[in-house]
Amino acid sequence: MGDVEDRLPELRERIAALAVGSAAPRWYDDDLSVFATAAATAPMGTVGRPSVALVAQGVKRSALGEEVFEYRAGQFLVVTLDLPLTSHIAAASPAEPFLAFSMPLEAGMIAQLLLETEAAPGARYDGPPLAVSTASEDLLDAVVRLLRLVGSPADRPVLARAVRREIHWRLLSGPQGGLVRQIGLAESRIALVARAIAWIRDHYDETLHVPDLAAGVGLSVSTLNRHFRAATSMSPLQYQKQLRLQRARLRLLASPGTIAAVGHEVGYDSASQFSREYRRLFGLPPALDAQRLQGMAVVPD
Repeated sequence: MGDVEDRLPELRERIAALAVGSAAPRWYDDDLSVFATAAATAPMGTVGRPSVALVAQGVKRSALGEEVFEYRAGQFLVVTLDLPLTSHIAAASPAEPFLAFSMPLEAGMIAQLLLETEAAPGARYDGPPLAVSTASEDLLDAVVRLLRLVGSPADRPVLARAVRREIHWRLLSGPQGGLVRQIGLAESRIALVARAIAWIRDHYDETLHVPDLAAGVGLSVSTLNRHFRAATSMSPLQYQKQLRLQRARLRLLASPGTIAAVGHEVGYDSASQFSREYRRLFGLPPALDAQRLQGMAVVPD
């Protein structure tokens, strides 16, 4: 553990320097992000994409349904599906701000690594599509080197891709390798559910016909429902509802409008149904919830 602790000071310095002056996640190369905040944040709904998020300082909690995943300095969260998560920063202060790094996971890169290493199929993975682990010294070293390249525009185009590839390999060969490999296996349960989620995400404001969705991903309705519930703890229709309501909440927070108009934008024909389901999920009617959230920090993806 001492070697891991030795890597954290530079990781914290790099993240703090890259995130300075930003109240929101700061993005580099369009997909890498760093985030720093000196205060805890309120729980907010986000859609977590396939990614790895590494905490250098502080504590973050992300919930999928009733299951809570907490990760702190030196730990990382792997997410393998676009999931409706409720997340917040649980520990941060001016003396010890929360510091974190995030990078998307690429199915193509994982598949290529599996082919090149002729990795054995491994045991079937039937766990949740996200998990927390302690980072290895090698993983922390690779993340630090990637952050160094952010500040080196001459080297970054040549070297960054190789370091990203190394990070994928460290995850594949680490304690969550069985979960990560599912992203690169075309017929894995997670890959099949990901196809269904991609359709729902792109058409979340439209009527969802589950038989058509199942046919589109090549599964029976019962098999789709079983895989979907095992991966996300909800049915496709429940997933769509959470996605709609989270999108509505973000719209109300960013630019408050009439409740009926926001509900209609995310796919609700009935304003009363929208308000009723919004209150059931978030605890307050839309207008009161938007007022409460004004001025509160929003947690990053």
